[in-house]
Amino acid sequence: MSQHNGGHPRRWLILGVLMINLLVVVLDNTILNVALKVLADPVHGLGASQGDLQWSINSYTLVFSALLFSFGVLGDRHGRKRLLIGGLALFAIASVASAYATDPAQLIAARALMGLGGAAIMPVTLAIISNVFSAAERPKAIGIWSGAVGVGVAVGPILGGLLLEHYWWGSVFLINVPIVAVGIVAVSMLVPESRDPRPGRLDLVGVALSVLGLVSLVYGIIDGGDHGFGRLAPWAWTAGGVAILAIFVGWELRHPSPSLDVRLFTMPRFSAATAAIGLAFFGGMGVFFFMSFYLQLTRGLTPLRTGVLLLPFALGQLVFAPRTAALVRRFGARPVVAGGLALTTLSGLGLLIVDVDTPLWLVGVIFFVQGVGMAHIIPPAMESLMSALPRERSGIASAVSNTVRQISAALGVAVLGAIVAAIYRGRLDQAHLPLPAAARTAAGESLAAAHVVAEHAGTAGAALTRVADLGFVAGMHAAAWVSAGASLLALAVVLRWLPGRPASPVAAVDEPVPALAERR
Repeated sequence: MSQHNGGHPRRWLILGVLMINLLVVVLDNTILNVALKVLADPVHGLGASQGDLQWSINSYTLVFSALLFSFGVLGDRHGRKRLLIGGLALFAIASVASAYATDPAQLIAARALMGLGGAAIMPVTLAIISNVFSAAERPKAIGIWSGAVGVGVAVGPILGGLLLEHYWWGSVFLINVPIVAVGIVAVSMLVPESRDPRPGRLDLVGVALSVLGLVSLVYGIIDGGDHGFGRLAPWAWTAGGVAILAIFVGWELRHPSPSLDVRLFTMPRFSAATAAIGLAFFGGMGVFFFMSFYLQLTRGLTPLRTGVLLLPFALGQLVFAPRTAALVRRFGARPVVAGGLALTTLSGLGLLIVDVDTPLWLVGVIFFVQGVGMAHIIPPAMESLMSALPRERSGIASAVSNTVRQISAALGVAVLGAIVAAIYRGRLDQAHLPLPAAARTAAGESLAAAHVVAEHAGTAGAALTRVADLGFVAGMHAAAWVSAGASLLALAVVLRWLPGRPASPVAAVDEPVPALAERR
């Protein structure tokens, strides 16, 4: 690759191309959030249950996160540009399959295939950034790259709302296809090929263990949230997942070329940054999942208006993320990330004052505070992760950071969704509504189902809607406590273990990892 000490001569244009590729992944998830109500509709959508909706998100996330390690290694070994183009093509094919799904099971399967494509896309984008930018410019580039998430968060819900107002729900997936086409052409023309000259071999057993462990863990949590935790099944699945992941850690410690070198977590800057990213995404993505239902069902907003109300979160990220590199240079990573976590804690606590008739401008302010907080967490934490490994292993470093994000998002949706569903179901069980048993059972499945039942329940419909909305808000408040607690825990970890400003930024970026030194 033609590269000098200042970085690749087309590095900023390459960054723009990589941001397009990032947008297609972010757009897909944010568009899906505003389509959840339509997908739950048995007439205009697929009649998806709350569990189906969670799995439509988590099937993508689980495949994505379980294979990120492998694709990070494959990109380092066989070429990052080649893997990026292949991932984009697969993502487009899966988008078409999602758009024309005829039942929730088909959608979940197609979303899993999209996760496979996304797993090939995401780690190589950061790895390419690490290769084409110098150590001095990389923090700024990662900040701009993170700001692209804000663009996706902003454009996704609004674009999704516009599509849903004029077309059928499948259009929110078909929109990916032209973006992918542009991305493939741009990557082919502009992005240089790069790879690790001394790659390790693929750890197939480790990959299999991670897939089995994560699927078992999150399935147990979702099953408990959908059907209640008073049964053995969700606890058995969850315990089985934890046990398999423990075996995975033991295997990785003994393997000569592990998919994840778990000894990296003995490094304070690596482990503290990982915790900050993971806990921030755990709380943030879980909140977005249930707030989509609150805005569209409890408050009666259209998908488009829901997307507009999410705009403050996106603006907070878009405006502040590119500026964090300068703050880190001046104050160090620890106070910047800690300040961001303090803001996300505050936004989580702010949800406690949101009820069935809270002014929507106040909800927008809470979203903005959360977006500004995330903007000060993700770029410096990701730079800490990327700088912990030598440049030739940047694919696996990127895979670690993005895997942590995706696993945490999946667990956030599962755990917070389970909390909301359990409290919602309990409130409906306690209510004495003049409804047939079948209607009461259907209303207890989800808030969306309750609103559908209420439309056909005559005079009892208004009472059902009121009880369902209040029960859902009560579940939201409980989940908000957990979200704020996750941010507060991350804040304590960062203040205790994340290193401050290094004496020499370039040395800090380029220093080798002790655990990997013997293999370099």
